Amino acid sequence: MRRDKHSREWNEVKTNDSWAIFKIMGEFVNGYEKMSRIGPCVSIFGSARTKPDNKYYKLAEKIARKITESGYGVITGGGPGIMEAGNKGAHLAGGTSVGLNIALPFEQHDNPYIDSDKSLDFDYFFVRKVMFVKYSQGFVVMPGGFGTLDELFEAMTLIQTNKIDSFPIILVGTEFWSGLLDWIKETLSVKFQNISPDDIDLFHVVDTEDEVLQILDSFYGEYNLSPNF
Repeated sequence: MRRDKHSREWNEVKTNDSWAIFKIMGEFVNGYEKMSRIGPCVSIFGSARTKPDNKYYKLAEKIARKITESGYGVITGGGPGIMEAGNKGAHLAGGTSVGLNIALPFEQHDNPYIDSDKSLDFDYFFVRKVMFVKYSQGFVVMPGGFGTLDELFEAMTLIQTNKIDSFPIILVGTEFWSGLLDWIKETLSVKFQNISPDDIDLFHVVDTEDEVLQILDSFYGEYNLSPNF
């Protein structure tokens, strides 16, 4: 009896998984169609918990302004905190402001600075991450939590394994990132040799909006702007 019960439950799971494929496909199709019309953008990542009076909120807003004034659009996760700051900077500078929203039980809600025709909603993190990577000309990574680290290491892994072309990954905030970077260099690279010494060059660490723009402009002085795959 117990085996029959487990078999029925497993078959129900398989059926639900099959129907979920259509929803996943729908998110990909909608994302591709909308994002392909937006033009070159830079993604800004960071914590949803960062308050407007925090120095990194203010810096993210300045960075977004600089990026927009140089002709790029800005993509964020569409929520509060650093994401709001990125969209706000782009919006106030009159540039493209994109929000890739995700349904979460807490923290996530749309911020008011996303262009009305450039707000996309996702149920699946992996579909949303594809949109970030495919349509971003660079990643600006502000202080954040697990989600921010997830996006950072996803991008570095794809570049490291040559699944996508290289693009700038810019970590903002030396005081925040220094501990992680020391661990990557000393433990991952030197002590355990789990990454190549050249992998350290996959990212930059800066503290100002001007440094961010300098890296982007220097990189794209040599490369054409286009989707990443």
